[in-house]
Amino acid sequence: MTVLLVAGSVGGVMAIAPGAAPVGDTEQRQSACDYQSLFDETIGSVVSVRTSSGQGSGFVYNAANATNTNTTGDTYVVTNAHVVDGASEVEVEFDGNEFRSGSIVGRSAYADLAVVNVSDAPAGTAGLSLADTDPQRGERVAALGNPFGLEETITHGIVSGLNRTLPTELGFEIPNVVQTDAPISPGNSGGPLVNCDGDVVGVNTAGIAQQGAENIGFAVSPSVVERVVPELVDDGEFDYPFLGLRTTPVTPAIADANDLNRTAGLAVVSVLEDGPSADALQGATEVETVGDRPVPVGGDVILAIDGQQLGNGEALGTYLLTETLPGDTVEMTVLRDGEVRRVQVTVGERPDPMGT
Repeated sequence: MTVLLVAGSVGGVMAIAPGAAPVGDTEQRQSACDYQSLFDETIGSVVSVRTSSGQGSGFVYNAANATNTNTTGDTYVVTNAHVVDGASEVEVEFDGNEFRSGSIVGRSAYADLAVVNVSDAPAGTAGLSLADTDPQRGERVAALGNPFGLEETITHGIVSGLNRTLPTELGFEIPNVVQTDAPISPGNSGGPLVNCDGDVVGVNTAGIAQQGAENIGFAVSPSVVERVVPELVDDGEFDYPFLGLRTTPVTPAIADANDLNRTAGLAVVSVLEDGPSADALQGATEVETVGDRPVPVGGDVILAIDGQQLGNGEALGTYLLTETLPGDTVEMTVLRDGEVRRVQVTVGERPDPMGT
């Protein structure tokens, strides 16, 4: 599996998102991280999710802390979509070897998230809350779940990177993924990645298992979970935003081939015919070979969306998923024929992926 890694610092200084905890508060919390107490406080909310084709992990979702979510008293379990792929009924094992039947109320293959409803969860079952913000690099975390069927397992590490893009076997990419060096193995999928306060900072999704790779794991970020899961609970589906574009970051070779004076923005390689952007954006008109590599020539260069500058495709995917919905109108700032223009695009809904 190839993973696209994105630099997350500017001028050698780590950029901290607005609303993140002050460094002093974070250091104090990290130095006091007690993994034994953390395990005791959270493991009762971690479950095993079994289907006829396999087993994964999950956690009880604190729906009461989510806005715009139908809270009927039922218990909702969050897991990965690939854990319950192809299943309609699942078996959920709660703490204390309590088994219950669950029904899938919604799943999103594009975000690799699913929600299972259990109407008769064991008494006293408590949910985990999502962290208010995405984690910071270097923040201590723990992965909880059932790797290889080994129940009630905890591994720990730090947040190694943010805003990663995770390619999938179905040919699309999951944006805004958290990278961690906490070991994540088969069976961990769907379990929570928690911070030292016991809040969920990710849903464990994948790890790289190849020669030379050590402790490179990935989790769906809390901002994506917060956007997708309430929709799955309420409506059984999530309408994934879609522009119908294929882009690539402007490299020196692309800049030279297109007579650009800087390497900024995203070159539009192609635009889906009859897609959301078909009437607003222009794709490359030809491809040149520069140093044995194909380079798109002609077409627009996207500089910003709704005023947010774009340095890479990960930023565009993250903005679409966390800030827009199908039907919204976004303003794209583009460079076309040497002139900066602003065009309006109505966000569409991404078609279901092949194989789901």
